[in-house]
This record gives sequence, structure tokens and C-alpha cells, in this order.
Amino acid sequence: MTSERIAHAPSYAQVSLALMTHNQEANLLGNVHGGEIMKLADSTAGAVAQRHSGGPAVTAAMDEMVFLNPVYVGDIVRTSAQVNWAGTSSMEIGVRVEAQAWNDASIEPRHVASAYVVFVAIDADGNPRAVPGLLPETATEVRRQREAEIRRAHRLARKKEIEAGRDPLD
Repeated sequence: MTSERIAHAPSYAQVSLALMTHNQEANLLGNVHGGEIMKLADSTAGAVAQRHSGGPAVTAAMDEMVFLNPVYVGDIVRTSAQVNWAGTSSMEIGVRVEAQAWNDASIEPRHVASAYVVFVAIDADGNPRAVPGLLPETATEVRRQREAEIRRAHRLARKKEIEAGRDPLD
């Protein structure tokens, strides 16, 4: 038996989801609550992680979520996501969120948010399991993988710095 991992192109597990927003998702300003957008981004990323890893995967970190424009009640919200980076058992999934007025197809979709979500693939006992590697095929996919590696290095360095500054008795 070989120890070589299989690998997939980012396009292998790409997912897009869409929904129409409603009043029950509104915040106090009358726009769609950011938490609803985060939930949709996490759900989309989770589907990508499941597909790429070939089994269950859980959210380990919402590395970054940037809100760029409001989402209005009644907007059609579309998410698209793909694997940016894959390690031994974890993956970074990039998510793009766009919104468009439900009643006017001539209005261009607005880029309303972007997110980077880290997932860990798990086995039946909840332990980390190996995931396929990633084979970027385009210049954009190579760039996304490089940027994901930078975000990972920053996450690990931040964690190390925080732990180094803690009192061992805390």
C-alpha cells in the first residue's frame, strides 16, 4: 500500500448556493443580519470541505470575514466557494458572497462579503483524518493557495505568540 495522497483540483469540490432573503433575517437597520450571511458562507464552505475530503468535516476557524456592502431584504444572495489550500487534515475554503435585487435582472450583482473558513476532516470517532492534497491548475488558483499559506502562517504565529505570553498557571 502506498502512503501517497490523492489530490484534487480546486474545481473538483466547488459549490455555489443561492437564496432569496426575507424579513425574518433582517437586523435592526432593516438589512440582512451579518450573522445570516456568515451562516450561509459557513454552509457553502462546509459543502466544499465535505466534497473535497470525501467525508465529514467541521468548522475549525472563521479566519476572516469581510463585509463590503449591505444585503437588503429581498435580495438574491449567491455564494461560491472552493478549496484554497489543503494540509494533512485541514483545508482553507474561500467564499465569495454576492447579492442582487430580486426584481431587476439588469442590476449587476454586488460583491457583499468574502470569507476564509478553516475546516478539519474528521473520522467516525471525531478524530482528524487525512484529506486529499490540492492541485491548482490556473494562475488564480496558485495565487489563492499562496495567499492561504500566508494566512495559515499568520494564524500559527499569532497562536504561538499568544501562548508564549500567557502565565502557565492560567
